[in-house]
Amino acid sequence: MALKKFSPMTPGTRFRVGNAFAEVTSDAPDKRLSSGLSKSGGRNSQGRMTVRQRGGGHKRRYRDIDFKRNKHGIPATVKSIEYDPNRSAFIALLAYADGEKRYIIAAQGLEVGQTLLNGPGTAPEVGNALPLAEIPLGTVVHAVEMQPGRGAIMARSAGSWCQLAAKEGKYAVLRLPSGETRRILQACMATVGTVSNSDHSLQVLGKAGRKRWLGRRPHTRGVAMNPVDHPMGGGEGRASGGHPRSRTGLFAKGKKTRHPKKLSNKYIINRRKK
Repeated sequence: MALKKFSPMTPGTRFRVGNAFAEVTSDAPDKRLSSGLSKSGGRNSQGRMTVRQRGGGHKRRYRDIDFKRNKHGIPATVKSIEYDPNRSAFIALLAYADGEKRYIIAAQGLEVGQTLLNGPGTAPEVGNALPLAEIPLGTVVHAVEMQPGRGAIMARSAGSWCQLAAKEGKYAVLRLPSGETRRILQACMATVGTVSNSDHSLQVLGKAGRKRWLGRRPHTRGVAMNPVDHPMGGGEGRASGGHPRSRTGLFAKGKKTRHPKKLSNKYIINRRKK
């Protein structure tokens, strides 16, 4: 991925670092693979605000992504690499030999015209999807399933990857982006390579308006409020507010929120790094 640093022609472009979209080859989604997307504005079914600092934003169309990669043995040609407003990674439009088209998460280095395959017996090359049992140790993968046939769950955002560390019986040991090491059934599918748009986190929006285009409203710090409005409010001068916590009193930065008796704990070898 290539970043683009803007010239200070306006206050909004003075510090702006944007995406050059060098890999993107198409600017319009396939209409048959996209649909309208409604916004909630942070409201629930009763119309009450349940999530703060949400609302507005540019209108979007949802791209239907194939996370299962279940068309096995049918070659597919990459027709285009596209921007998706609903996720940080780029997506790739595949045209299968039988005429069907599907979107997938684009892998880093994927090019238009490249041929991809899914399923058992596939070569472990970038963009191909195959069971973990057939992937060599040390290979970097993304879009990994947690249950066979249910679809990719892990390592789907820009620049994410997992590394296949070992194989133990019917399980494969994966080192996740968080640093966690856990067992996954070897029958689960994974895509070889790293997710595209790896420099996504290095972008600088440049102005508050670009945050509004993304559907994010202004955020007021708790320490700037009064005691009636927030647990960290009040105090003389610039008081720190004590231990960081949410508006409802839930502690942040260190409080464990995972249930100690969660069933999947037995598959975790090492917890994520703090």
